[in-house]
Amino acid sequence: MSDSKIFSLEGKSLKLDTAEDIEPHIKGLKENDDVEEVRFLGNTLGIGASEALAKVLETKKKLQVANFADVFTGRLLSEIPQALSALLTSLLTLPNLYTINLSDNAFGLNTQAPLVDFLSQHVPLRHLILNNNGLGPAAGVLIADALTTLAEKKEAARKEGKDVPYLETIICGRNRLENGSMAAWAKTYAAHTGIKEVKMVQNGIRSEGITHVLNNGFKHSTKIEVLDLQDNTFTATGAKALANVVANWPEIKDLGVGDCLLSGRGGIAFSSALQKGKNTKLEVLRLEFNEINAKGVAGLATALSKLPALRRIELEGNKFDAKDPSIEKLREELGKRREAAGVEDEDDENWGVGDLDELESEDEDEEEDDEAMAASDEEDEGVEAQEKAARDIIADQQAEESNVAQKDDKDVDALADVLAKTEIRPKEA
Repeated sequence: MSDSKIFSLEGKSLKLDTAEDIEPHIKGLKENDDVEEVRFLGNTLGIGASEALAKVLETKKKLQVANFADVFTGRLLSEIPQALSALLTSLLTLPNLYTINLSDNAFGLNTQAPLVDFLSQHVPLRHLILNNNGLGPAAGVLIADALTTLAEKKEAARKEGKDVPYLETIICGRNRLENGSMAAWAKTYAAHTGIKEVKMVQNGIRSEGITHVLNNGFKHSTKIEVLDLQDNTFTATGAKALANVVANWPEIKDLGVGDCLLSGRGGIAFSSALQKGKNTKLEVLRLEFNEINAKGVAGLATALSKLPALRRIELEGNKFDAKDPSIEKLREELGKRREAAGVEDEDDENWGVGDLDELESEDEDEEEDDEAMAASDEEDEGVEAQEKAARDIIADQQAEESNVAQKDDKDVDALADVLAKTEIRPKEA
């Protein structure tokens, strides 16, 4: 994309409150009818500035990419919904807008409504980037519900003969989605069968939630190429669910389940699943800090012949000896593949086994540890119950907002009655 097709105020740290504030900064945007990408990240937009910008954006019918990451820093909670609504309402009018980035903005339960409205309607959407928005499970449920509605609208449009793109990318990490939103997200992934890339790292999802979203959602993601679930908690239960569904991903190229506590038993189950030869396009496998033991590593070494495209495997922080024969086998084979690809640098980070500086010794009581983790998993509250709790929070919030609105209306009516009864006398000369 040429510079003439990109308009950027990226990283200028501008504080734009009003239409007058933003006017001189968007003069170039107003004059560019060929713009395909706008970048406003790293500035802060008030209501007036957002409304003025929205009027300009809705005229840019060739716009394809909108980056509004980190644009509400320092704004009041009461400002964000109105400013966001102005921007997203204008984007709904753009038939070619397929990518939106709204990362690093606070979209909790109090500010999610404009986003939910946009996501449920914007049929051209292909790539959604929502990273570090502080959603929590309740707002996470609403976002997932909106995306499920979007899938229904996309399908309805296709049945009408319209050329509608599939939703291909969802990046929603560091959002505290937790188990309470996983039933809703499972429905989303089951509905969007064209999904190719998902990153949901560091969301506080525990084993039951991971198991649910894998078995009921990602099981249907047969076109997925990149899946990153790092820094959530699988344990043996989630690892076995991963082992059960990985065969459904023939297009997978990059799989990230590092720092997920797969456990020794889970590592063995997962490596056994890879040995079935259903993932021949897998290139990168991230398995750091998972308590994988020597048996699990041996299983990965055995699976190598069934993973002809594998070039990088990360195993730092697991429980085996760095001089384990299976590690040597992995290093040797991946080294041959690197050389065959014409890559001379032995330390190229795209190839090989990676660092093994933080390995732990294998526990003799590992089987007991696995059983203890499984027992802990069984004590977790069910996913359905946690989703109900999240939806109860949503209902309470909506009821509170409704009561406030009714009170405001009554106050306005009461004031009007008082004013109507008040006799206004002219001043005496």
